[in-house]
Amino acid sequence: MLLKVEGMSAGYSGVDVIRELDLTIDKGEVVALLGPNGAGKTTTLLALAGVLAPTSGRVLYRDAPLRGALHQRARRGVSYISEQGSVFSRLTTLANLRLGPGPVADALALFPELEPLLKRRGGLLSGGEQRMLALARSLAGRPDLLLVDELSLGLAPLIVRRLLERLRAAADEAGTAVLIVEQHASQVLAVSDRGYVLRRGRLSLSGTGAELLASPEALQAAYLGAGADASSG
Repeated sequence: MLLKVEGMSAGYSGVDVIRELDLTIDKGEVVALLGPNGAGKTTTLLALAGVLAPTSGRVLYRDAPLRGALHQRARRGVSYISEQGSVFSRLTTLANLRLGPGPVADALALFPELEPLLKRRGGLLSGGEQRMLALARSLAGRPDLLLVDELSLGLAPLIVRRLLERLRAAADEAGTAVLIVEQHASQVLAVSDRGYVLRRGRLSLSGTGAELLASPEALQAAYLGAGADASSG
């Protein structure tokens, strides 16, 4: 198992937002982290990325404790794309790619749409282009674990599909493990091996992507709190 989270709690100013969370992700898996606003999805990613320190529990990465700040975890193959997109707005697209962990050519091969935009500053790119840039830069470094927060925020469905397909390809072709927070449940579950639903900081539902897609009533109940501590598989 690449990543194993056991009983993790984390939060802000001494107040836990997620409580006693258990989850796993293995090499080559895409795992969706779902739930209503305020469920603790972003807090979970921040704790795994090293931005927040868990208050209890443990996180194992390749059977060893995962500790340290984000840049230290990056050296171990962990990459994090925040909700803001992790793009340097004053730098050109090319300069942004050069700051990444992998070759620029590899990044452009992943998203050829960026090639005509190399001289454009990151802040002048559209929302979809910024997400492509952040994803291309990260995936070019061939991370072992990629944490992605709200990939589709404010984007058109066709762009979202393109981004999700690229994440699925990274898992299939490079063995990257992807843990993705996403509001559009049906779209992300269509490319996910498994999914977890959080509500009020606790696991409410889990199952394979296919199982969760086939059980919209159970998924809705989990969001609303009626399926607490349930599991579909």
